[in-house]
Amino acid sequence: MSIGLLKEAGISVPTGMVASSSEEAYSVAKQIGSKDLVVKAQVLAGGRGKGTFEGGLKGGVRIVYSPEEARDISSQMIGRKLYTKQTGEAGRICNQVFICERRYPRREYYFAITMERSYQGPVLIGSSQGGVNIEDVAAENPDAIVKEPIDIVEGIKMEQAVKVAKKMGFPPALVTEAAENMIKLYNLFIKYDASMVEINPMVEDSSGIVMCMDAKINFDSNAEYRQKKVFEMQDWTQEDPRDRQAAKADLNYIGLDGTIGCLVNGAGLAMATMDIIKLHGGTPANFLDVGGGATAHQVTEAFKLITSDRKVQAILVNIFGGIMRCDVIAQGIIMAVRDLDLKIPIVVRLQGTRVDDAKALIAASPLKILACDDLDEAAKMVVKLSEIVSLAKEAQVDITFQLPI
Repeated sequence: MSIGLLKEAGISVPTGMVASSSEEAYSVAKQIGSKDLVVKAQVLAGGRGKGTFEGGLKGGVRIVYSPEEARDISSQMIGRKLYTKQTGEAGRICNQVFICERRYPRREYYFAITMERSYQGPVLIGSSQGGVNIEDVAAENPDAIVKEPIDIVEGIKMEQAVKVAKKMGFPPALVTEAAENMIKLYNLFIKYDASMVEINPMVEDSSGIVMCMDAKINFDSNAEYRQKKVFEMQDWTQEDPRDRQAAKADLNYIGLDGTIGCLVNGAGLAMATMDIIKLHGGTPANFLDVGGGATAHQVTEAFKLITSDRKVQAILVNIFGGIMRCDVIAQGIIMAVRDLDLKIPIVVRLQGTRVDDAKALIAASPLKILACDDLDEAAKMVVKLSEIVSLAKEAQVDITFQLPI
């Protein structure tokens, strides 16, 4: 997707196309017409070049010298999982490969545009050291990083782009060309509501032109309503299935490795809730922010998400009702526990708007839900209950109706 957006914006990129099968890869390679090609696995993870496919193929970025070799390598990539440092043991399925001409860089640079709070807007970031991990460069030689803030109202100026290109070390004959590409990248950044555009590397190739060889673009999810073209391209096979479920329900969810599910309203409160669980010896199973206007239906969807993780032994609901009404949350909790037939303990801490009505609803319910006013006590309780459930499972004892709730 990134290469298509760059090409559409008039930015210099290698000739290439995406293929979804080995035969299509063969056809694309013949169409490009070069005997010096690169096959890149299309997975949402870094470190592809050093990754390994199930089946044994080493490397998610391979150089090939014929359409036949492109077909063979693609057949060992497409439909298989690639494991890299970023994917972990789960790996990422490769459904497509990118076939492109191989270019020979004389020199590699790093260039990016991102939003930076300290500059209150976009900033251009450049370095003479491209094709490597920029975090390592920043740690070992921070002076090698060039930064140029852009006034988002006035937009980028040619002199700013030229200034960055010169500091990055582009030769005098290529400074203007490099600056023009930077301006086009900035315009793309603004047009598509990107939060980051990263080109690593941006190169001076052997023919003496500036070219963007690899791109990573992040988009602001809050702008989805006006960037439908971009978000329709999202490949959900590259995501955790729970992420898609959360997106459909308009929930902010991130799966973690713990045993205590969390349902909270507000990102800050969610972080604090996870912290207090850790403080008392527990481990959060997720970050889940239902937002300030959640409905009973969304609460049910949130419980579905949380309990889809089999590691979850208990759930802590922590709601501060400002915009959010506590009684609506309570109705959602009761409906979810009943409809999903949940057997694990649930600790609920509610404060704020209509909290007394919420407590009355929970008290009148025959379901096993523990209400607690104090967050510290609620965290201690949910950690203890999680430990009890875990021990019971190890001993193969059913304690569903024996818990002190």
